[in-house]
Amino acid sequence: MADRLVLRMRRSLAEAIPDPVWPAGTRLAPFEPDRHAAGIHALLVEAYARGGGYVEPFAIWWPSLQGDSEYDPALCFIAADAQGEILGVAQCWTSGFVKDLAVALSMRRQGLGSALLCHALRGFAKRGAAYVDLKVHADNPTGAVRLYRSLGFDEIDSYPAG
Repeated sequence: MADRLVLRMRRSLAEAIPDPVWPAGTRLAPFEPDRHAAGIHALLVEAYARGGGYVEPFAIWWPSLQGDSEYDPALCFIAADAQGEILGVAQCWTSGFVKDLAVALSMRRQGLGSALLCHALRGFAKRGAAYVDLKVHADNPTGAVRLYRSLGFDEIDSYPAG
């Protein structure tokens, strides 16, 4: 069986960035690490189980994330419902990289991933970044590649998944 292909994609921030359009019943919520970390982890586990990725157990994932030199809690964008349940997350690195983008199964195909990504792009533009990168499996079954292309991301590299 051939290795899965990983795409590295890039979007210039010189191009206009669409305004985020939040689906009904969702809102951007301020990230509170002590309150939200476990919920974000659970969402990532669910999303990557369907999208082909992997997330370490919480006891490894959370200290590793916090200890990474590119971690900035201000670059963790979460969307929640009125009760505060996390419906989506965009976790980004300071280098202009979208580390994780995940949307709850119940919210897929409603524009939440697009809203989170547009919000993150605007945040990087305000920080003076020239572009934003991300990686995705070429055969991701969730429509992620289509979403990224629709928002102006282009493939800049590809390689077999390790």
